[in-house]
Amino acid sequence: MSTESQPLTAALRDAALDALVGALREALDVGRCTLRLDRPGETFPVVHESRAPGVGTLIGETTVVLTGQPVVEAMLAGVPQVVQDDCATASDDPAFQRMLGVYGGMASQIVTAVRVDGELRGIVSLHQLGTARRWTAAETEAAARGAGLIGAVLAEAAR
Repeated sequence: MSTESQPLTAALRDAALDALVGALREALDVGRCTLRLDRPGETFPVVHESRAPGVGTLIGETTVVLTGQPVVEAMLAGVPQVVQDDCATASDDPAFQRMLGVYGGMASQIVTAVRVDGELRGIVSLHQLGTARRWTAAETEAAARGAGLIGAVLAEAAR
């Protein structure tokens, strides 16, 4: 890839990722959808995000350390998706419980791994804020399909 095409490729990739994250949030009617990407020296920071009006951003949020968090550990171990209908009872890990408040009262979530050639490249999270929610099979499948599309964008951008 020529040097002059790299900024265009990065801009196209970012626009596609923003559009996918926004479409997932709107389609599943959640308060927030984030895309965390694998970055050297960081543990999957939020790089792309879509939020409903009044919902705070997680971009740049560093008080929650993801290393050792149960969901991240599951993703690293190869689990394709973690579905939590009630986050308050999903884990008694103190760091996980603190994260729920920092993340704006996260009540339920779907977290889906983004893998490219078997390697964990990203994590898509859909956050239901306030009141817990029982996720349907169609919603978890939509999250998986969205993560697959994100993986395709990441794979194409890396070519």
